[in-house]
Amino acid sequence: MEALLLIDVQNDFLPGGSLAVEGGDEVIPVINKLQEHFQLVIATQDWHPISHKSFVSNHSGKSVNDVVEVRGKSQILWPDHCVQASEGASLSGKLSQHRIEAVFRKGTNPEIDSYSAFYDNGRLKSTGVAEFLRGRGVKRLYIAGLAGDFCVYYSAKDAIKEGFVTYIIEDAVRSVYPEKFPAVVADILKEGGFVINSIDLLTS
Repeated sequence: MEALLLIDVQNDFLPGGSLAVEGGDEVIPVINKLQEHFQLVIATQDWHPISHKSFVSNHSGKSVNDVVEVRGKSQILWPDHCVQASEGASLSGKLSQHRIEAVFRKGTNPEIDSYSAFYDNGRLKSTGVAEFLRGRGVKRLYIAGLAGDFCVYYSAKDAIKEGFVTYIIEDAVRSVYPEKFPAVVADILKEGGFVINSIDLLTS
């Protein structure tokens, strides 16, 4: 059983959003085609309370991209984004959603961020994604979405640790810092994962 995991294809990460990933909207047509290839499609949403400690607005005198310590963990400060029930937190209206069976929300604890689809950054709480996938008999997991150097990356690392044969679909991913994505690829390959192109799936 194979599944497609869509990471945070939300308005705030798209052009015009509060934490826009350059070219983020370019992944949507690719993802929409890919969904037809899979029996199971699931998605994640960043779903932050307004008091979230990753928001620069909650740290007096700090700037975006500053790094602070929150509960013993380093935390990059971001613009306020994906606030619960906001338009920015909504999945993109251009994203085909009729094949998405379940949406898992993450980053709900104001005290800790959650880059990975599987756990918060402190690995204190599971999102339930791994259990859901295992319950459906999934062995191979393909990951697409935003952003390649953060949530896609950490989701792929955790997917490998959870025992899934893990693939990042490179042309269905965009990064906050594109120059850092080659290091992501190198690390995922080192950990035993794979990085492929959508054409490898769409022509198979």
